[in-house]
Amino acid sequence: MARIDAFLKLGLTQNCSDIHLAVGVPPLLRMHGDLLPIKFRDLGAEELDSYVNEIMTESQRDRFDSGEDLDFSYVSEDDVRYRVNLFRKATGVGATFRFIPTDVPTLESLNLPQVCKDVCDNHQGMVLVTGSTGTGKSTTLAAMIDYLNRHRNLNIISLEDPIEFVHRSAKSQVIQRELGTHLTSFADGIRSSLREDPDVILVGEMRDAETISMAMTAAETGHLVFGTLHTTGAVKTIDRIIDALPSDQREQTKAFLSQSLKAVMTQNLIKTPDGKGRHACLEVMVMTRAIANLIQTDQNHQIFSQLQTGGDMGMQTMDQALLDAVQAKHADPDHAFRFAQDKTLFQKFVTDTAILRRVDLQEPV
Repeated sequence: MARIDAFLKLGLTQNCSDIHLAVGVPPLLRMHGDLLPIKFRDLGAEELDSYVNEIMTESQRDRFDSGEDLDFSYVSEDDVRYRVNLFRKATGVGATFRFIPTDVPTLESLNLPQVCKDVCDNHQGMVLVTGSTGTGKSTTLAAMIDYLNRHRNLNIISLEDPIEFVHRSAKSQVIQRELGTHLTSFADGIRSSLREDPDVILVGEMRDAETISMAMTAAETGHLVFGTLHTTGAVKTIDRIIDALPSDQREQTKAFLSQSLKAVMTQNLIKTPDGKGRHACLEVMVMTRAIANLIQTDQNHQIFSQLQTGGDMGMQTMDQALLDAVQAKHADPDHAFRFAQDKTLFQKFVTDTAILRRVDLQEPV
């Protein structure tokens, strides 16, 4: 057994989401959003280096020694799967392990809104799940792929970095390919996928102009494309895509977004009232004729008002999602308050009055 498995097993028994290992500090556990140390000595440089060497392949070790950061999947001796990121910093090696449940989550188990199922009924176009790191984008996308796998007869190709949830083909065939193992880049993966008779393509991260452009091509040519961006709202997502591509393609990009973008869902994870879990709150934009017209006429700033009034189509702002979660007692009001744009909506629910005082003083919450 690799020695690092002992830390991973401890984290798993504590129901944590992530385990952080770094030189000069004890191991840290991410517990329901908070980072907490375990009772252990500070890790030494040689000690941690020897731990991570035990779980790397020879090719991974060569890449890491050459200065590359590594993203890969690791399966412990207990047959538990983790997503691993290895990196180097000033004091030595650092590592982050994300626990990946064996069972693929369902949309129902995640308590996600009905619109997440509705967008899966599209036969072509692009659906984006966005948010900052650690907001559960991969989990939501896994649940959507699982929904398609169980309800439609499709060829689904999932391009990931690394592979996290392992899908077993049901009604659909699910092909999972990993960056660095099965493909050299997401753009190359999409290009190859188009020759593999896909119905659905999942792009783990649309991180550069070439990947975005290839994903757009796939969506325009009769495929349903799911992807992620590290953006914090529908308007910022649209602006990001337009700005990422060459300026001489601006009109073409706007035309694509207005015709082929089906939905943008931006996610935050909010602590539950008992502090023992987290609840996903989603801002949702569904493409309509009105929103398409706003994109075409460079009036993206007015899209937000469409989210506020588009509830009959499943649309909602983040504040509306947060408020609904607080009123339904799915989300801790103090934590929701920190993510809200219009904080006055949440003041009557807040239990920690110190938060309100900091807002009154215009200090960051």
